[in-house]
Amino acid sequence: MTEEIRTVVIERDFAHRPEKLWRALTQPHLIAEWLMKSDFAPQLGHTFQFRGEWGSVDCIVKEIEPQRRLAYSWNALGLESTVTWTLTPTGSGTQLRMEQTGFKPDQSQAYHGARTGWKRFLDNLETVLARHD
Repeated sequence: MTEEIRTVVIERDFAHRPEKLWRALTQPHLIAEWLMKSDFAPQLGHTFQFRGEWGSVDCIVKEIEPQRRLAYSWNALGLESTVTWTLTPTGSGTQLRMEQTGFKPDQSQAYHGARTGWKRFLDNLETVLARHD
């Protein structure tokens, strides 16, 4: 019997160029404004942490294609998952797709928390993008 792994997917259109979104996804001072403090570096294999008041998330950069795709592991509180960002240019800006996969059936609370949390984080990202030129 195979365990059903669940995935959270959120897609959102932004009225900003992929280059601007890429900076917000990869520069630690900007990441801290919309997500969490981190020691992220856009280098394949780089290990880093996101840090919040509740604790930290251990991560490793798994894939990087500048201004197009970024993936890293997201391991915290028993959850071992992968977050993948895909940027697709559109006529009016960029479509951003966030996919977090790896939620096991017994991780319902983490799954539902991620569905709510990522929407809030992307709202924060929109605010950060509007503030920085």
